[in-house]
Amino acid sequence: MDKCRYVDYRALGLKTGLEIHIQLNTSRKLFCHCPPVLRDDEPHFRVVRRLYVALSELGSVDPAAVWEVRKRRLYVYEGYRDTTCLVELDEEPPHLPDEEALTTAVAVAKMFNAKLYDEIYVMRKIVVDGSNTSGFQRTMLVAHDGRAKILGYNIGVDTIALEEDAARKIREEGKYVYYRLDRLGIPLVEISTSPMEYDPQQMEEVAWIIGYSVKVTGRAKRGLGTVRQDVNVSIAGGAKTEIKGVPKLELIPKVVEYEVMRQLNLLKIRDELKNRGAQPPEGGYADVTDVFRNTQSRVLRRVLDAGGVVYAVKAPGFQKLLGFEVQPGRRFGTELADYVRAWTELGGLMHSDELPGYGITSDEVRAVEQRLGAGSFVLLSGADPREVAEAVDVVVHRLRQAFEGVPEETRAANPDGTTRFMRPRPGAARMYPETDLPPVRITIEIEKKAEEIASRSLEAEIERISSLGVNKDMALRLVKSPWLEYFEDFVQRYRNVPPTQIASLLLNTARALAREGVEVTPEKIDAVLAELDRGTITKEAVEEILRSLKEGEGVLDAARRLGLLRMPYEEVKKIVEGLVKEVGPDKALREAMRRYRGRIDAGDVARALKEIAGRQ
Repeated sequence: MDKCRYVDYRALGLKTGLEIHIQLNTSRKLFCHCPPVLRDDEPHFRVVRRLYVALSELGSVDPAAVWEVRKRRLYVYEGYRDTTCLVELDEEPPHLPDEEALTTAVAVAKMFNAKLYDEIYVMRKIVVDGSNTSGFQRTMLVAHDGRAKILGYNIGVDTIALEEDAARKIREEGKYVYYRLDRLGIPLVEISTSPMEYDPQQMEEVAWIIGYSVKVTGRAKRGLGTVRQDVNVSIAGGAKTEIKGVPKLELIPKVVEYEVMRQLNLLKIRDELKNRGAQPPEGGYADVTDVFRNTQSRVLRRVLDAGGVVYAVKAPGFQKLLGFEVQPGRRFGTELADYVRAWTELGGLMHSDELPGYGITSDEVRAVEQRLGAGSFVLLSGADPREVAEAVDVVVHRLRQAFEGVPEETRAANPDGTTRFMRPRPGAARMYPETDLPPVRITIEIEKKAEEIASRSLEAEIERISSLGVNKDMALRLVKSPWLEYFEDFVQRYRNVPPTQIASLLLNTARALAREGVEVTPEKIDAVLAELDRGTITKEAVEEILRSLKEGEGVLDAARRLGLLRMPYEEVKKIVEGLVKEVGPDKALREAMRRYRGRIDAGDVARALKEIAGRQ
């Protein structure tokens, strides 16, 4: 990981794009009049369905849709009689799009100087993973070809779309996948950027800028899960990889770094295969169930006791490459296992680079090698021979791809920033027009409202916060933090505490204490600021008081217990007079703060020094 941080990404031809999805705060869903609320109470009803793939208008089939349908899953949809309707169940045609959501999408287009389409068509985007009851997601392209310079970043925007959010996945139980219909239909604005050449850390900044530019309008929902980001990554010689569901902004740099690492390592594997003169596998397998008849491997023992089979797939030329690390903790063999888990019901695989191991002996390994006539192989096992045979085809397909380098695919982000295979990248056959809705015109009234919304820009917000008495750097940090609303409230209520001091308390002191494991709540900060405003404590005492504050204890009581009440001015003046005689006027301030830190206010010391100087 550390090595990857110092890679010359420009020399590698790194290109990164973002797809930012932001839920809009509207009074109704996009294509019906149900309220856009999430619920955790017991659903009123459940409906079970299976989804099928259909030909596009051009007679072709989307590869991602085929992949989903092959899983043969059953989908259980949970709903509520008072907050979900027949539109979510795909039993009633969609209503006309929500004008409030459309206005916000037009405003976002104006923020990024994007070109609005003259006429907007509702499209169906095929999605057969169960997250949409209809088998497609309704989406509208609102604008295209935008560009804006915000906080020094040049951000190109390919498209801005308005679409319905998907149903909320609750759980999986075998072949059954449970979805809740409450989220289905909530309006989303999707901002898809052009490929950018910024480094991974800068891409986190760009993602934040895009997301907050929408939030600052007041038209975006707030809270966990209301903003989701996908990241597209490619390098020279690699392939465009779409990474879905990066859960946190701060994970974006890691995701990009690790994907660069993965693509570089896959290219190394390709080159090594060429150097070895290896040829892509032709397919086929050997049934080696009998080799493991008396095995001590717990994994294989469970399969065999259930009447299952063990197949071996020849992987010629892959010695030491199956175990080659492509991302931290993830090897090429892990990539193969991801494909098997995604395409079949099997839990994974074992390969020759990690054997003997898992209870498999060296004698059993040699027996498999002799059966195959090769020293490099993949073992697949399962109760259903047809399922295992299907996994053989999946492994052979991925081994063949290794000779080409990096396959184009859609991957999912793991919590540590690594990624795993999800499905093939969708093709052009994915989109077709929605036949139940007419084209939508952007009226003059919508444009006027949108221009008003778009005037509330991120940079204007930073200027507004700066006007409260902090510099632009601190204003930017406040805007990024969860403390912004509290800061504005505290500045209005505590006029005797400088805004920069309030900002520093929120941004620096609270953060430092949190690292120590000290919980700093808005209520605690409010109580401390109240005493600062009254002049009963000093700013130097704040951190120690917050660190030592006991449950249910008042700030004044804590200050008394710690000996950190602010000294009266007359007492400060006497101390300063003594210090002036002892160390001189130039050193008196520093010495007073050193000896009486937390109890003496710097402003009182400066005032006393000025009075003493005036008498001389």
